[in-house]
Amino acid sequence: MRLAFLGAGKMATAIAKGLVQAGIVGAEDMTACDVSVEARTAFSAATGVCCAEAPGRAFAEADCVLLAVKPQKAEEAARSLPRLREDVLVVSIAAGVPLSRLSSWFTADRVIRVMPNTPLLVGRGATVYARGGGVGDADAAVCERIFGGLGLVREVPECWINAVTALSGSGPAYVFEMVQALVDAGVEVGLPADLALELTVQTVAGAAEMLQQRQGSPEELRRAVTSPGGTTAAGLAVLEAGGFRPLVLRTVKAACARADELGRVEG
Repeated sequence: MRLAFLGAGKMATAIAKGLVQAGIVGAEDMTACDVSVEARTAFSAATGVCCAEAPGRAFAEADCVLLAVKPQKAEEAARSLPRLREDVLVVSIAAGVPLSRLSSWFTADRVIRVMPNTPLLVGRGATVYARGGGVGDADAAVCERIFGGLGLVREVPECWINAVTALSGSGPAYVFEMVQALVDAGVEVGLPADLALELTVQTVAGAAEMLQQRQGSPEELRRAVTSPGGTTAAGLAVLEAGGFRPLVLRTVKAACARADELGRVEG
């Protein structure tokens, strides 16, 4: 497979690096372009893939073009391409850009819309994709190979993409905010900041691993660590009184509503 990256930022770099390391696509079978000198330099240094300022002939010969630019630059980038192969597969990680618009810009039938999240950068991503009408199972398998080495991959209907954006797309920021709040609280009760951060990160990672290993549902694991009248129960009572779960619900709903709004504005 000959793969061309339209945009060579951090996400594109992580994807290309993962493909090379897993032996899925060789560096010699990939190309990239980006207007940023810094991005081009970093991309090539990390992946061994040639990266130019503008799309060249290699894009016209590519089997798959991966759109990895900011949403507001996506149409301009797509229209800057040379004439692509009629059977080209387009894979887009540009947030908020619907399949219909991607198909129009690239004049392609085989289009897949992907929503990854930033832990993809460390091989722990949560990625979903929605396929356009011209995408068959073989194309979906290509998408899963591209992202499968960088974490979890699931197919969803396109109508779910904004909800995914609000949950797992924006989710890392919610976790980082919670971690910082716990660190600040640890400092307030007397811990050094570096130790508070170290303990918090390990706690979050360990709790996530317990869930990954299916040692119980979130509710079951919470109950298992909560002794009646104990310290955990005292802390959880404060979260409940403060409306923690409804607050999280409002957070995700707000992000989802904003994703809907941006999609309409972009349209």
